[in-house]
Amino acid sequence: MGYQVKIQRVERGATKSFYVNFPAAVAEASQIEKGEEMEWVIEDKNTFILQRIKKIPARQNKVDTQNKVEKKSVSKK
Repeated sequence: MGYQVKIQRVERGATKSFYVNFPAAVAEASQIEKGEEMEWVIEDKNTFILQRIKKIPARQNKVDTQNKVEKKSVSKK
């Protein structure tokens, strides 16, 4: 699934900046917090990857969690 965003350009005197806004759904699903540091990795002119400086554990999906619970209950028997 993709989320389209528009790049904003702001010029202040001799300086200019470009801004990308995160859709709230993406930020919440990624557990992004205010002030969190990120870095851009540029693969080519069409591919830009934004990644965390400080990695957080990946969220487990429901199936993985259920499988682990089932394995623990079987091993206890």
